Amino acid sequence: MRFRGFAFVSFCVLMACDVTKSEFPVKNRAVQQETQELSKDVTVVVLDASNIDQYTVDRESLGAKSTLPPSGGWDYRVGVGDTLDVIVWDHQELNLPAGQRTAAESGLRVQSDGTFFYPFVGQVDAKGLTPEVIRENLTLKLSTYIPNPQIQVRVVGYNSQFISVTGQVKAPNRRALAAQPVTLLESIDASGGLTETADPSEVTVRRGGKIYHVNLQAFLENGDSAFNPVLTHGDVVNVPRLEREQAYLLGQIVSPSTIKLTRTNESLTSALTAVGGLREDQADARGVFVFRSNGDGIVVYQLDVSNPAAFLLGTKFSILPDDVIYVTTAPLYRWNRLISSLVPTLSVVRTSDPAI
Repeated sequence: MRFRGFAFVSFCVLMACDVTKSEFPVKNRAVQQETQELSKDVTVVVLDASNIDQYTVDRESLGAKSTLPPSGGWDYRVGVGDTLDVIVWDHQELNLPAGQRTAAESGLRVQSDGTFFYPFVGQVDAKGLTPEVIRENLTLKLSTYIPNPQIQVRVVGYNSQFISVTGQVKAPNRRALAAQPVTLLESIDASGGLTETADPSEVTVRRGGKIYHVNLQAFLENGDSAFNPVLTHGDVVNVPRLEREQAYLLGQIVSPSTIKLTRTNESLTSALTAVGGLREDQADARGVFVFRSNGDGIVVYQLDVSNPAAFLLGTKFSILPDDVIYVTTAPLYRWNRLISSLVPTLSVVRTSDPAI
């Protein structure tokens, strides 16, 4: 699960830093100084026209991945436990009796050594071979006893190859593979379909001891067959639970709240607009901050929107899950005062939403 405690812990770290000499808003020329005064784990970035483009992220493309190698098509190969039905035309004495039992009940079972017994020829290899290859081999052997035998071989009991579907599907199960190929989507449909809590963009397939990621959502939305691969024997499909992805908007905005992030892109400007924008009577438009964990520390982005044209820059800044957007109230506030005011609010957000 994503580290959703970043906001609370990170701000505690920031609050402990000595930042009494900082100016507001942070100036480009002061970024290096501010970073030194804060902490080696904190990076301050002032957003402007020269750097805004590098913070545009296509969230849809981030999820569009499929690391599962192509299966190369599907051709069922007989395995141990499969049941075969062999018909020799014009030789009823070699065929199964009709009308009493089904072919699956009275067919020829592939034994543990990978062979089955057939009259006249004895043991016939079957494991790892297609029905067509078995027919060719049996025809060659049987031709010693029957001139030009006409033979049909088919699998009537598929008992050797399986896939498993687990996770957020309505009926997790183990399914036998047959002559027709089974795609990822078909396997999920056969398991009752996705639940309401499923995340089809993060499906995994375990194959041969390795785990591969497949974004089934990309196939559902765009029809790209690369994201709906054909499954093979032993594959284990897991559909994970959808994590609630959201960002937090606090401070001097009309309606402080969380916003849910979807697969579509959400910009800083659209996020602020969604909660009513800045409070004109109290907000300082120079102090729009975005706090973000980058794994190694904290990055604090600042956008000065005192000029309305800056909101155009904000449309290029992508909001990511767990971002904290904060609009400060007055330029005289120091960084430590800003952070101190944020910690209690973030604590309330965390305790009031058990999903965080």
